Amino acid sequence: MTPRRPYRLAATTTAVAALAFGAVACGNGEQAATSDGKVPVVVSTNVWGSVVTAVGGDKVSVKAIIDDPSGDPHSYQSTPEDAADAAGARLLVANGGGYDEFFTQMADQAPEARKVVAFEVSGHAHEEHAPEAPESPDAHEGEGHAHEHGEVNEHVWYDLPTVSKVADQIATQLGELQPADAGVFTANATQFKGKLDELTKQAGQIGTTNPDRKVVATEPIAHYLLETAKIADATPPEFAKAIEEESEVPAAAQDAMNQLVSGKQVNAVINNAQTTSPVTEQLVRTAKNAGVPVVDVTETLPAGVTDYIAWMTQEVNDLAAALGR
Repeated sequence: MTPRRPYRLAATTTAVAALAFGAVACGNGEQAATSDGKVPVVVSTNVWGSVVTAVGGDKVSVKAIIDDPSGDPHSYQSTPEDAADAAGARLLVANGGGYDEFFTQMADQAPEARKVVAFEVSGHAHEEHAPEAPESPDAHEGEGHAHEHGEVNEHVWYDLPTVSKVADQIATQLGELQPADAGVFTANATQFKGKLDELTKQAGQIGTTNPDRKVVATEPIAHYLLETAKIADATPPEFAKAIEEESEVPAAAQDAMNQLVSGKQVNAVINNAQTTSPVTEQLVRTAKNAGVPVVDVTETLPAGVTDYIAWMTQEVNDLAAALGR
């Protein structure tokens, strides 16, 4: 997918990061090594922080730049303190794919830190330019596509196989940084991936148990989870494109979306509760008035939740409950 909103911060963040990095490099560099022997890790969002914690346990100290369950990561304004934290970390973990470009800019100012970028680990980055196999005109009949052919979805924290790969990468990097605990990191990653495997099976059963279900989404945040669950996304492409680009939704696309929901032609609305607009709020009201379930998804961990598996299990359960009606 072509990066959109995150790039608004790139120029400002680069300047801030450069200043902060200069201050840390010439100062005492107190985060270069913690006195308690923990590896300092800085992540772009608390989602990836929860994965680092699952792998690193009490051997790491994790700082998430974006840790606000009510905030919109796209509009986050980084601070000199954020840049200083990134510059002093030994491991940096980002989502990538243009999603958290502000963090990528800061990471560029910390050349000695090890880096894990989830989008690059996922392998989806190479799909953007991959040649497409010919397909019949009706190959996707009855299914909407929030992403046109050739585009890639960057919301890879909902892609459970990618999260598993990231856990492995984190274990490897932490093990090289702190060899004495390499076995601990590997064991933790193995345990975490086992839970992900179970969750993947659980999600895959949703479509099997509830065949022919369709949904629409205010944004394609949970795109990969829907793929795992084998649930068709019937969102009109023009609607999804306009929402993600923060442009005016074409009247025809908005009308088509409303008809799908009010006419109960879909079984649920997947709503990004963290990034709303008058258009998406109206769609949620239409769904509730029509008796169509609304499944809220978020871009960071909900308030009071620190465990990735617990969070994603709830998301899977909510989706299963909505589609089982």
